[in-house]
Amino acid sequence: MSALLEVAGLEASYGEAQVLFGMALSVESGEVVTLMGRNGMGKTTTIRAIMGLVSSSAGTVHFLGEDLTAAPPYRIAKAGIGLVPEGRQIFPTLTVEENLVATAANRFKAAPAWSLERVYEFFPRLKERRKNMGNQLSGGEQQMLAIGRALMTNPKLLILDEATEGLAPLIRAEIWACLGRLKGEGQSILVIDKNVDALESLADRHVVVEKGHVVWSGDSAALKADPTIRDRYLSV
Repeated sequence: MSALLEVAGLEASYGEAQVLFGMALSVESGEVVTLMGRNGMGKTTTIRAIMGLVSSSAGTVHFLGEDLTAAPPYRIAKAGIGLVPEGRQIFPTLTVEENLVATAANRFKAAPAWSLERVYEFFPRLKERRKNMGNQLSGGEQQMLAIGRALMTNPKLLILDEATEGLAPLIRAEIWACLGRLKGEGQSILVIDKNVDALESLADRHVVVEKGHVVWSGDSAALKADPTIRDRYLSV
């Protein structure tokens, strides 16, 4: 596997409050990696720093070998990273279809490319609601739309921040099944979520975060074999 995303020594603050302390992680091509930890431990800040939405004070972010550490968010998106942000952040006054095409691109000539038809095949509910405004959708439909919108950029890496937060169990299961399909198609994914069992089944590797530090990393077999990791860093 070839390195896709490399984050090393990343530090970031909000004002005078430092949040990240030397964060390091990597995602290989075709790999699914998780960021896990309790609320407020720096997971979302890590994603925001990777995407250029929070300035880093130290460390580096390389993607496909390119240094994106100080790059603006639009350039990072163009480099091939698709973000499904916490809270979904879909466009409320655009229709489902308008949301999907608003930022659509195929800069790397992906084949088969993500198109409206392919997204609708992936999420049939979006096809049924394609003329509805974003603010007329349920939470689950909005999350499907946020994922579909990111896929329409044909990303090399898909990042999901809180993939299933606040969703009903059936919708959560549908989202996990869709992410499993994406993995089967070779999509590289970095995902944050609190559902450890689902993440263990889906992901190749896990990065556990505590107070802005990486405190453990390993594969699903190692995570399952050491229940103290859950008890110490993941249980509420």
